[in-house]
Amino acid sequence: MERVKKIIALKNSPGAVKYLKNTSLLLGEKVFRMVTGLFVSIWVARYLGPEQFGLLSYAQSFVALFAVVTTLGLDGIIVRELVKNDSQKQREQLLGTAFLLRLITSIVVLVVLTVVVFLQSNDYETNLLVVVIGSTVLFQSFNVIDFYFQSKVLSKYVVYSNLISLILSSLIKISLILSNASLIAFAYVILFDSFILMLGLIFYYLQNKLKISSWTFDLKLAKILIKDSWPLIISSIVVTIYMKIDIIMLKELLGEQQVGLYSASSRISELWYFIPVIVTSSFFPAILNAKNTSVELYNNRVKNLYRLLIWAAILMSIFVNIVAHDLIAFLYGTGYEGSSQILIVQIWSSIFIALMMVSNKWLLAENKTKFIFVRGTVGAVINVILNYIYIPIYGVQAAAYTSLITLIFSSLVVDLFTPTTRKHLLIKLAAFVPLYRKI
Repeated sequence: MERVKKIIALKNSPGAVKYLKNTSLLLGEKVFRMVTGLFVSIWVARYLGPEQFGLLSYAQSFVALFAVVTTLGLDGIIVRELVKNDSQKQREQLLGTAFLLRLITSIVVLVVLTVVVFLQSNDYETNLLVVVIGSTVLFQSFNVIDFYFQSKVLSKYVVYSNLISLILSSLIKISLILSNASLIAFAYVILFDSFILMLGLIFYYLQNKLKISSWTFDLKLAKILIKDSWPLIISSIVVTIYMKIDIIMLKELLGEQQVGLYSASSRISELWYFIPVIVTSSFFPAILNAKNTSVELYNNRVKNLYRLLIWAAILMSIFVNIVAHDLIAFLYGTGYEGSSQILIVQIWSSIFIALMMVSNKWLLAENKTKFIFVRGTVGAVINVILNYIYIPIYGVQAAAYTSLITLIFSSLVVDLFTPTTRKHLLIKLAAFVPLYRKI
């Protein structure tokens, strides 16, 4: 009884209430961003048409391959250190050091990106799109302010900044559509969005009676941070290649129009990925608590989480397969008919995305984070090889099939590599059977 009272008291403590409010606000913002972003993205896609929309998607994906380096894998590390070190001097050193590291890296990356893109055989418009969108990395250096707000459970200020930039950029995109604006105008909106977000973060930081001018750079601290973060940098690069390389290769091998068709269907299939994120984040703390009680209970809860997400994804995939043609026609209109066939394949990837998300949480709980990196690397290599072989032969649908095959391999077959993950593979496979109880 005393233990129950302690749990209730803990849940009702000011810190817990603040955390729950913060989490709810973040979740609400993500849902609003997802819905609004999808609506505006579809409108932009309809206006631009497959070819120009494909070009815009290509430019964003190309930039993403370079921009991932500018984060330096510092996000979680800076938040962790800010939580541990609460003094003003340490806070200003951490933020100042992280900011300058990211700013210098962003400048270098932007220069390299510009040189690389102009050395390619793209036309001037494509190169300009990439450079304009790539310039967002400079403003993103101020995202270190976000780390401070996270450490203080004050993400409401980040939410406010995100919502302001989202609403403004959405309104501008709609006005550009209504005024028959050119493609490059939409690239400038992406840059403007990043600029407004930066201003919002700075504004709320100053509102909390804090000074950016007080930030300091510490070379010794910078070396420590880079030493801690370099595995995360490599891991982030691998994941980005894994997620974006299909768009790059489609453009190089088939052209912008096929990229547009592929990107249009991806906007819908990726919408579902948000569900596993919410469910996994909500249920996994309870699963971790079970680990301290009973290994069998722990494994069964992991299996049931797998089962819930797997069968929800299967049912959603069946539904989307039935309505895919009508859905694409309704959302995107004429010109995007080919997207429905891609969507039919892509939506089945949601099953294995769910497997990966739960599996990553399990690997973190088991302190086997290196396996996440190995799995991502293997997946990225397989994806590139399969795309290179089959896209020229089978066209844009090959990219969807190769992504699905890669996800199956990464979420299931790679588990055969080690004894621990081989045992866990049995839990995954058992989850595919709806009424199967024992592992």
